[in-house]
Amino acid sequence: MITRRYLSLLSLLALTPVVSQAQSEGPVAKQLAGPPSEFAAMQPADAMSSAVHSKSALIPVQLNKATKGAWSWQTELAVDGGDLQVLVFSDNSSDWNISMRGPTALRAQSIDVLSSDTRQTSFGINAASHPADYYRFDALPLGQWTLTVEALNPDQTEGFVLIGSDSPQRILSYQAAGRQIAGQRIGFATYQYAEDDSRASISSALLRVTGPGQRGTASYAMFDDGLHHDGQAGDGIYGGDFLAAEAGDYNVQVVVNGVSGDNLPFVRTTEHLVPVIASDLKLSAEPAHTSELSEQRLLVNLNVDSLEEGAKYHAYAEVWGQSEADYRQQIPVAWIGGMVTSAEGKLGLGLDTRWIARAGASAPFELRNVRVEDPDHFIQLAASESMPLNVPLLPDSATRAFSGQVDTEMLMGMAPPAVNRGVGSKLLLVHGYCSGNVWGPVAGQFSNAAVFADFNQNRSHDQFAQQIFNFGSTYNSYGIVAHSQGGAAATHLYTYYWSGLDNATGPRLIQSVGTPYQGTALAGNLAALGSVFGVGCGSNTDLTYSGAAAWLAGIPSWARGQVNYYSTSFTDLWWRYDYCHLATDLLLSDPEDGTTEKAYAQLPGAINRGHVTGWCHTSGMRDPAQTTDSSRNSSMNANAAR
Repeated sequence: MITRRYLSLLSLLALTPVVSQAQSEGPVAKQLAGPPSEFAAMQPADAMSSAVHSKSALIPVQLNKATKGAWSWQTELAVDGGDLQVLVFSDNSSDWNISMRGPTALRAQSIDVLSSDTRQTSFGINAASHPADYYRFDALPLGQWTLTVEALNPDQTEGFVLIGSDSPQRILSYQAAGRQIAGQRIGFATYQYAEDDSRASISSALLRVTGPGQRGTASYAMFDDGLHHDGQAGDGIYGGDFLAAEAGDYNVQVVVNGVSGDNLPFVRTTEHLVPVIASDLKLSAEPAHTSELSEQRLLVNLNVDSLEEGAKYHAYAEVWGQSEADYRQQIPVAWIGGMVTSAEGKLGLGLDTRWIARAGASAPFELRNVRVEDPDHFIQLAASESMPLNVPLLPDSATRAFSGQVDTEMLMGMAPPAVNRGVGSKLLLVHGYCSGNVWGPVAGQFSNAAVFADFNQNRSHDQFAQQIFNFGSTYNSYGIVAHSQGGAAATHLYTYYWSGLDNATGPRLIQSVGTPYQGTALAGNLAALGSVFGVGCGSNTDLTYSGAAAWLAGIPSWARGQVNYYSTSFTDLWWRYDYCHLATDLLLSDPEDGTTEKAYAQLPGAINRGHVTGWCHTSGMRDPAQTTDSSRNSSMNANAAR
């Protein structure tokens, strides 16, 4: 076997400009790697794992002009459970007259007269919220009601009605087919279930799709015929699809009508935010090849057609080699990946050759499960199940017996000469999506801390992470205490880029509270409302269940192990109806904090610091904001790395 001991002058000259340029423009990307035991965890999540469950229905309202200048809209409202709650969304619903007529009633009554509780509220995440009128009803007769909206000269002719009750009937839906690339067909599937195992059936299902630019909504029937991504014919699963003709965000609503075993009609909806990208990337049929970076590091070059020069992508590949003990056997070596910038039609992934020695592998090598994704949505742009990997020269480190421990350089690559150019140490207090200064009022509870300020903004996890990097570049080292999306952004920063986090010392590098690591149902519903009213901060696909699952598939165990997270929920008293927020309670599964469900606040592989009740996501909810818990803040401050 031919080996090379020393870094060539040519390799040094090729590498140095790339590093210095990256330092001047932003964070330097880490060259990620991990053992074969992580292969399964680093694969894209199964679609069912990010399915959206629903106990409610979001019904669009469209007033039409009637006789004598009046405007009206009417719908059949299936009431299949007690404790009915209705939210009416309109920019100015004060000029809407809403009435309801029961299954056996001869005339309609005002919704204000029928309801036992009426109040104004809002729905959303932080500043990305919409006003709503809330109505709650005691002991309404079950069955088909008629809801009517009338107005003389309405300022707003579009809106939504959100309904929910204590009925056990639920649906779930998930993306069942299609790459999220412009020109592809995207399929969804749905089925019904009941929390009490009672019988029910679907009578009809459809997709309502609002495409980019919001040029109207198209409807597509869903079928249980075994031909529409729905499994087998007659199995109770309904499927349908649509053509994503152009790039942009698609709001996809699954609408299910059914009948329970008690012969009561029901309607349920789920809302999905689906980003679609224009791309014609394709992995070349040519074998990947390596070039030498140092005495023990190789650069694995993927040949990709139609790459945009200088563009950033997320890439992943598994390295396999021939067993030195049995030449007939291919064995796993390591996974490699990270954020990579294209150059000359190639994407370069770093490989520490000690992984080869650790596995006891030799040539021939190959790459498996190769994928290239965009950095903001982690949408797969190109993929290959396997491709040959030409390794003409191996350093000695690949052939020596590996007897040491897996170190930081094997997992993250070579640190740049100066990870952070700032001075001193700090604890950064990081807010979340579309958030105000949640830490400002309690900043005095943290010592040697600085409040990160990017208020009321909408960032992908990758964009958010780079904002934190820019803010933290003032300091040489820092730990992070984060709220909501800030926890995911901090985890993203530590995973993919060199920063002051890598210089910090102390027990807990990243701490978070209320972070929806696995997404929140509110993200899809906010996008649906925004298709009519507009969302001031914009839709965020990383906060959806599916977007979060795609992101998590790139976060390795060593990064998760540096995250300490807390979750909270409302005070639960047996003698009253408890919630954090009236509006979001219709969509979230208990326990939850008004934005983040406990089940979806979990980050597998991280350190769960506990769940407590009596605290909600932000101020303005029933219980105090979770960031104001002085006891938890004291513990986070005392244990924080800096």
